[in-house]
Amino acid sequence: MAGPDFPGGGAIYRFDEQRNVETGAVERVDAIRRAYAQGRGRVIARAKAHNEQLRGNRDAIVVTELPYAVNKASLIEKIAELVQNKRLPGISDIRDESDREGMRIVIGVKRDDDATLVLNNLYKHTAMQSAFNFNMLALVDAQPRTLSLKEILQHHIDHRRNVIRRRSEHDLKNAKDRAHILEGLKIAHDHIDEVIKVIRAHKGQELVLIARMREQFGLSEAQAKAILEMQLRRLSGLERQKLDDEYRDTIKLISELESILANPRKILFLIKADLDELATKYGDDRRTEIVDDTPRQLSAEELVADEDVIITLSSRNYVKRMPLSTYRAQHRGGRGVIGMATREEDDVEHLVVARSHDRLYVFTDRGRVFALKAFELPDASRTAKGTPIQNILEAMQTGERVSALVALRENGSSEHLVMATRKGFIKKTPLAEYANVRRAGLIAIALRKGDELAWVAPCTAADRIILATRKGKAICFKATDARPMGRQTQGVTGIRLAKGDEVIGMGIARPRTEALSVTENGFGKRTSVDEFPTQGRGGQGVILAALGPKTGNVAAIQMVDEGTQEILLISETGVVIRTPLEQIRALGRATMGVKVMTVGDSKIASIATFTPTLPAQTQLGIKA
Repeated sequence: MAGPDFPGGGAIYRFDEQRNVETGAVERVDAIRRAYAQGRGRVIARAKAHNEQLRGNRDAIVVTELPYAVNKASLIEKIAELVQNKRLPGISDIRDESDREGMRIVIGVKRDDDATLVLNNLYKHTAMQSAFNFNMLALVDAQPRTLSLKEILQHHIDHRRNVIRRRSEHDLKNAKDRAHILEGLKIAHDHIDEVIKVIRAHKGQELVLIARMREQFGLSEAQAKAILEMQLRRLSGLERQKLDDEYRDTIKLISELESILANPRKILFLIKADLDELATKYGDDRRTEIVDDTPRQLSAEELVADEDVIITLSSRNYVKRMPLSTYRAQHRGGRGVIGMATREEDDVEHLVVARSHDRLYVFTDRGRVFALKAFELPDASRTAKGTPIQNILEAMQTGERVSALVALRENGSSEHLVMATRKGFIKKTPLAEYANVRRAGLIAIALRKGDELAWVAPCTAADRIILATRKGKAICFKATDARPMGRQTQGVTGIRLAKGDEVIGMGIARPRTEALSVTENGFGKRTSVDEFPTQGRGGQGVILAALGPKTGNVAAIQMVDEGTQEILLISETGVVIRTPLEQIRALGRATMGVKVMTVGDSKIASIATFTPTLPAQTQLGIKA
């Protein structure tokens, strides 16, 4: 037996992953075979669905078959509810186009969403994928028992054998009784005139008549009664040939029934013949497809679209994630819009543009590092405050604060992670040492007293490192000037700071890149990295920007290249502006730059650059 066949069709998976009770290991087992052998188990059933392209080049998921016992109307209602609650993203509409030709549920996919991702979410969150549980419980000799498939078939055969035996015994008794009556009718036919004469002579005296017929013709009581119950005209009109034919057929039937009762193999043959008759009368092609595979457990990553997102984090560790499409491009010099709600004594510190599937490294002021996927951060609205990151990284200690964020793609080409502190120290550590960051975190750097880790970036041996200070100085040196160190080390001097100065940013310089610097009052400029002479590590650096009361101190720097198209600026009060990079002029080091953002009473907190992968937005302002 291949497996269960359900009237609604769908597909079931032969194999499943189950945990071994003794060893605790997850094993791949033949779920159908185990369920049939033990009488208990489960198989995973899935709806049959395929992608279609509708008018307007829009994708849709068409569901044609559902798992057993899944109600179509309830499923549609559940999907609509999940879409309304924003637990099933990417669905634009759902229609029931079923007719007499079959089921057809059409689920529209939004234009910029992936139909495969939407289908995975449907399998994950709805009854389009469900488990069918086996519990083959039956009464055997008035006792409940869990039976295997073989035992069920054996009990069915035993039951059918008993039914056929009892049926044959019943038919044999009826056939013998009929043969006995036919023998009496033949005697009556041979003495028809005498029988009629006796009947007429004893009209109305049944008991006497029966006794006389038994005595005169040698009939039994049953034979005599059968003759008397016949109408006289029928008795006189009996045809001997018909009697002989019926008697011969009856004797043949008796012989066959006696042969069946005497030979158990003939009973089994009849059982098979009955089943063949049922199969011929009611059988049809298999409706449920059996997939000889394991239903792959969908990871959380497969259920989230890999899209551009913005990650913001405040000084009090409130973090949130938003789609980059939340913001539309504005002209430089604008005031921006609220990007994060803040409260007193809580300023925005970090702004990172990443992809949902990026690995996000979270570095803290105590020199520890945690790792998680970007999509694990809570998705929030533009004006929301966010969620304390301690609720996500439970191993963070009380009072521990996030000091740096870096997002990396899996299997990237970077060799090392470079770290920079507020007091100008840097450290280069092989990226491989952070490949398996535990949930409890790892030591990333040993910090000097009063210092703070603030910037982390990936680099290669061919790169140069630029450190910028708040007072407008910058130093550029080769990445090879800093030797690779282990995680639990302090690092070496990157730049010698003047009194009252501190590092405000670090960048990785490559050929044809530019240093984008922004001051506290919203002035910015692009400067070619060729204007920064390569110095030895530990010097005082050169001028980065011309500063004054109008510009304020340098707030942040970011490296940009030819592929970078847009930037995001966020102020300490959470106001965000998104603007094209081309609107910021390329100027020399000893200039103050152009107005990029009007900050009012606030200051620039952070800057992020990105190359959008979504279609370019032509309108200004916030996406509705």
